[in-house]
Amino acid sequence: MIRFRGGAPRRFAKTPPGRGEMPCRRGCPKGNRPVTRLAQRVFNTEASGIRRIFDLAANLRDPVNLSIGQPDFDVPEPLRERAVSAIRAGRNAYTQTQGGRELRAALLAGPLKDYGEREVLVTGAVSGGLILAYMALLNPGDEIMLPDPYFVMYKQLALMFDAKPIFYDCYPDWRFDGERLAAGITTRCKAILIGSPANPTGAVHSREELAAAARLAERHDLAILADETYESYCYEGPPARMREFCPRRTVTLGGFSKSHAMTGWRVGWAAGPEDLIQAMTKFQQFSFVCAPSPLQIGAAAAIGFDMSGRIGEYRAKRDLIYRGLVDAGFEVVRPGGAFYIFPRAPRGTGGEFAEECVRNNLLVIPGNCFSERDTHFRISYAARDETIRRGLRILGELAGRG
Repeated sequence: MIRFRGGAPRRFAKTPPGRGEMPCRRGCPKGNRPVTRLAQRVFNTEASGIRRIFDLAANLRDPVNLSIGQPDFDVPEPLRERAVSAIRAGRNAYTQTQGGRELRAALLAGPLKDYGEREVLVTGAVSGGLILAYMALLNPGDEIMLPDPYFVMYKQLALMFDAKPIFYDCYPDWRFDGERLAAGITTRCKAILIGSPANPTGAVHSREELAAAARLAERHDLAILADETYESYCYEGPPARMREFCPRRTVTLGGFSKSHAMTGWRVGWAAGPEDLIQAMTKFQQFSFVCAPSPLQIGAAAAIGFDMSGRIGEYRAKRDLIYRGLVDAGFEVVRPGGAFYIFPRAPRGTGGEFAEECVRNNLLVIPGNCFSERDTHFRISYAARDETIRRGLRILGELAGRG
């Protein structure tokens, strides 16, 4: 059993007078303050920049939508039927906090066969697993190493828990090396987060990159959070997994949202060192309680269900969007997985170009939602081929105006 480095929480200054209070509504008497005083974490956590794009697009008719990060197909019928049957059979009560027997048995006999009972937790999708892992690992003032670009939740969760995100630079090709990663590690650092395949870039990290991260984790006594929610979407062969290189320090997070289009089912899993998984289980008791019971049963049927046809379709979509962007003159790296691509804006900032796209009836996401820089924009090619082609036509026209 490994016990990750802890430490006393750092003390923060008291909130200044009036800070953390809701602003007075227009027209309230001068000097009156509302009763509600919000926690400081509300102000530490940033609102998503994605909201601005959707606000701008509110009045568009039939926009070309390449913004949504979810599969464009439905949950396969046999898996839906399994969940519906569970509901009709009255399987609607709580499961154990660590997960229902069908799903845990399927996981331990299948993708997590190298783990024991106390090393696996069924979570409220990967997002729920990330929240629990941050809760279990990070004290106020602790640091966590995050890739830049990053999935939006990685940074905001650190801010929510009064931890400090430290970014390791993956520009311009979305790779990382040990030296760049090591440069940001301090004595306050507790964990490294690695997403592979990655959102928003589609990067799939090599065995050499993961081995370098494992060596750093051992040297600096760090935990590794491995977000592998897009594991099924690897287009150049089976991916390397972080747990192959550093199993006693790695918490692997996976689920069914992307692989089987179960985005609304909220079922995932975490697997890793027993002490950390048990700490996450404790926090789940007092937060999520358990993942939705009948949907766990549907998810259990997904293990071993053949999705190779869909993955083949998405490989073709990847090729379509990549070739189209290159032909239009965009600077872009070919993604190895997931269903995102992250081109450089042809002019101005990524945010400005994303707004220009909206004005031309195309929805994409500004890169600064996923990065400390504002130079790129994200496209989701989880869409019909005709939608992708329409988007490429608009992008080609916009690139030609520069």
